[in-house]
Amino acid sequence: MEARDSELEKELNATLQARSELGPEYESALIDSFLEKVDRRLDETLDRRVRRHLAEQQIAVTRRARTPQEPLGHFGERFGFGIISLILAIALSAIGVANAGIEGLAVAWLGIVGVNAFQAARSRPLFRHSKARAESDWED
Repeated sequence: MEARDSELEKELNATLQARSELGPEYESALIDSFLEKVDRRLDETLDRRVRRHLAEQQIAVTRRARTPQEPLGHFGERFGFGIISLILAIALSAIGVANAGIEGLAVAWLGIVGVNAFQAARSRPLFRHSKARAESDWED
């Protein structure tokens, strides 16, 4: 930033030198020329900050798109898993009773309950992360 300030200072010195050489009749044109340079400098700085801010927003949006907004296993997935589990429970119960009697039925249902408990535990996040508000250039 200091290099640009020195460039602006050189422009100001050149404008003042030209005013002293040309006289007061060219003062307004010289001031307008210098102010145009300052205006361009401000526009460049503002454009650079806006581009950086937009890039930061785009990165934040991209990161949010990659990370799930809902906990693992949202309602539809859990509901579907429960329905499929109950449908398969009928067949597994019949197979367990036919092959091992009541003990087979107990083992089949212990397996069904275990799989559903694991799915329920997997779909609930242990910790919820709060996102701190990021500082930006707009607050400088």
